[in-house]
Amino acid sequence: MYSNLTTCVLNGLDGHPVEVETHIATGLANFTIVGLPDASIKESKDRVRSAMVNSGYKFPLGRITINLAPATLKKEGSQLDLAIAIGILHAMGVILTEPSDKLVYIGELALDGRLMPVHGALPMVIAMREQGYRHFILPEDNREECAPVRDVNLYPAKHLREIIAHLNGEQIIPLYEGDEVFTGDEVEYDMDFSEIKGQDFLKRALEVAAAGGHNILIIGPPGAGKTMAALRLPTILPDMTFEESIECTKIYSVCGLLDGRGLIRKRPFRSPHHTASAVSIIGGGRIPKPGEVSLAHNGVLFLDEMPEFSKQVLEVLRQPMEDGKVTISRALTSLTYPSKFTIIAALNPCHCGNFGNPSASCSCSQSQIQRYLGKISGPLLDRFDIHIEVQPVKYQELTDQAPAESSSVIRARVNRARDRQLKRYEGLNIVNNDGLSPKLIKEHIKLKPEVEELLSKAFHRYKFSARSFTKILKLSRTIADLSDSDEVEAGHVLEAIRYRSLDEKYWG
Repeated sequence: MYSNLTTCVLNGLDGHPVEVETHIATGLANFTIVGLPDASIKESKDRVRSAMVNSGYKFPLGRITINLAPATLKKEGSQLDLAIAIGILHAMGVILTEPSDKLVYIGELALDGRLMPVHGALPMVIAMREQGYRHFILPEDNREECAPVRDVNLYPAKHLREIIAHLNGEQIIPLYEGDEVFTGDEVEYDMDFSEIKGQDFLKRALEVAAAGGHNILIIGPPGAGKTMAALRLPTILPDMTFEESIECTKIYSVCGLLDGRGLIRKRPFRSPHHTASAVSIIGGGRIPKPGEVSLAHNGVLFLDEMPEFSKQVLEVLRQPMEDGKVTISRALTSLTYPSKFTIIAALNPCHCGNFGNPSASCSCSQSQIQRYLGKISGPLLDRFDIHIEVQPVKYQELTDQAPAESSSVIRARVNRARDRQLKRYEGLNIVNNDGLSPKLIKEHIKLKPEVEELLSKAFHRYKFSARSFTKILKLSRTIADLSDSDEVEAGHVLEAIRYRSLDEKYWG
């Protein structure tokens, strides 16, 4: 008695088809699963046996061998439970129809036969669709996240008995098409930029960061509004495209953070505590999972009180900030997760927070200040495009009743600037100015002789590094886009230099 059907396993965000071969032979009762299964798959033997018995089916007493092919691929996850159970029932003759090689089974079984939701259902369905599969039986609780995948047939089920009745043609599970259509409509936020009092320079810097995808470092005393402004950055970020929404949803699906939701429409905002470990930030673990840098993909990663993070955590951020991806290597596998995010780092100028504060005195010695700020290395500091200092908000600004610009107004300007960038870099797989390579900078950022002379003087005056010089060019291009200008003018470069001239005061 033999059967063969298909399921899927994940390696990072990449899905791989797995054939579940079932053979039942006479002999002493034995249940064996081969083909590099991990502990969660080996435990499925008990779940499958109990689910079948509690669903009203006898469990075979012979020698049961389950082969998960290809045998060279390590398999992880409880989503193979359903395929193993259906394979046994096929081999027993309980399911009368021939197994279909076009149908994919995904689902974890409870002991009473219920289908439990699984992590990573969306990337599995997408990967199998790319392999040519179009029909999927999966848990009902995973239907919303998989509904946006086009050209597939989803059969969401609650119980093992439903699936057996469906396969035998007794009671067909209705197709689920979902009612969610991605329209790109404006999403609503419970906070707004108009709530920020004063700090016009900071708000302008955040607008530039949002328009070009630039990283920003904010330094200033406690209570100046650093955190408040950072929390409102997502409200002015460009609208998410369908592709970006799918990418974010796949990551959250693998981590089990969707909670039955459909597509993620709001750009992620992640704010890990400063006690977070390097593994939680970058990703990994015994069973490697995405970390905070990947959960912030296409969104914002906020590091509040940046010097309080361990030096190891801060240094491991350098690679994802530069490459837009993070690679986790283990003895048996190497996984790559996307991590294109805008990072905001907020910090006090010293341990007490009052260095440079005109309204309070600092109690820190010069060596304490240097030691505090020295936790941020030069190479990491160089990866922040915008460095900005803020001062406490004045009383007149706090009590000013004049209406301030709302997030929707600022976001409209940001969207226009991003549209210019998308058209300029069409076909280059670049969505903003921050993604420009040195070769593309030469091609797309042309400076007039007088602007080049201005930049040369600033380069020698502030002793910019090569990376800082490149950052200034990208910033200048973004500022020009916000001004609807095809040319990078002297005013655009001067504003960009202003965002890079803070280092001498604190780290010089």
